[in-house]
Amino acid sequence: MARSRSTLEVAKAVGIGKTTLLDWLRDGRIPEPKRVSQGGVEVRLWSDRDVERVRKFKEANYRKGRGRKKSAEA
Repeated sequence: MARSRSTLEVAKAVGIGKTTLLDWLRDGRIPEPKRVSQGGVEVRLWSDRDVERVRKFKEANYRKGRGRKKSAEA
């Protein structure tokens, strides 16, 4: 059975900050993972597939220290 991860665990595994990951979610750059209610608090449960999507998005669009990659048109 696949393990579910927290947002912080995913950010650390991919090598980005939690705030960056939340920004990408808020802006619709990556799909929202499954949410569940635990003790009256909604949490995101990230599957291995969700983590891989974040990793691929990062590789295509993000460079640490320099922000977004420049587009090929520029």
